[in-house]
Amino acid sequence: MDIKAISNLLLELFYVMVGLLMLTTAVKTFNDKNHKARIGTTLFWGILSIIFMFGAFIPATLVGGLLVFLGVLSASKKVKIGNLKTPDTKFAEEQSKKLGNKIFVPSVAIAVVALVIAQFTPLGGTVAIGISAVASIAITFAITKAKPKDLIEDGDRMLQSVGSTSILPQLLAALGSLFTAAGVGEVIAGGISNFIPDGNILIGITAYCIGMAVFTMIMGNAFAAFSVITAGVGLPFVFAQGANPAVAGALALTAGYCGTLLTPMAANFNVMPAALLETKDKNIVIKAQVPIATILLLLHIPLMYFLAF
Repeated sequence: MDIKAISNLLLELFYVMVGLLMLTTAVKTFNDKNHKARIGTTLFWGILSIIFMFGAFIPATLVGGLLVFLGVLSASKKVKIGNLKTPDTKFAEEQSKKLGNKIFVPSVAIAVVALVIAQFTPLGGTVAIGISAVASIAITFAITKAKPKDLIEDGDRMLQSVGSTSILPQLLAALGSLFTAAGVGEVIAGGISNFIPDGNILIGITAYCIGMAVFTMIMGNAFAAFSVITAGVGLPFVFAQGANPAVAGALALTAGYCGTLLTPMAANFNVMPAALLETKDKNIVIKAQVPIATILLLLHIPLMYFLAF
């Protein structure tokens, strides 16, 4: 079996693992007779679990139809949080004092293991993240002496807390590919060309950086925005003027990350923390990040101007 086949097999295994967690949530929801949206929530997590576990064998058209149905369930408020089992406060405080800074080891392990696998094996970054997550879970068990049921309960709690927004990264990445294939970048280039004078590097850079941030806010994903904005703004107004592709491209991507800090569409960054902390203001994370994100975005313009040319 070659490396590509092994990578694909591992990816499918990780998808199945995620699907099983979603299936657990679906079963728990169905068994919760007091759930306010029992049927809708059960259908949402149940269908999504099937897509993750058997997506490779389901026709793409059917998957698309199921995703539309999931969107309808979410938009009609049929996906809600059930009765979650929360950790005992006293027990949590005791564990916090007992573990101390060891609690950060699993999180650091995800980054370290993923980096090592991605850099020193032919498996690739996506597989590396999956392997590092499994390794982190094993380390967590070793440090906390937790039981497998604790993993299932906490996974269910996190999944329900995030809710339907948990599928935004996948949907937005697909949307970015769709926009690129549809030639949205060319349309943007045609519109912007009416406002940017030919050969004006500073204005081109400004449009590139701000465009990346704004489109990332719309897409919720800088990677999805990068291909569209680079094709529409970066290539004709920055790279064509002699910019170093590596430097300008890297700065454009980080300019997009500034937009990530400013949008609820980036659910895993901005919605999940607020949901897990059970804050009253669901946008509190974004509001806290606005000043820094704005300053960083503005700094990208002179950085690209002086470093990329």
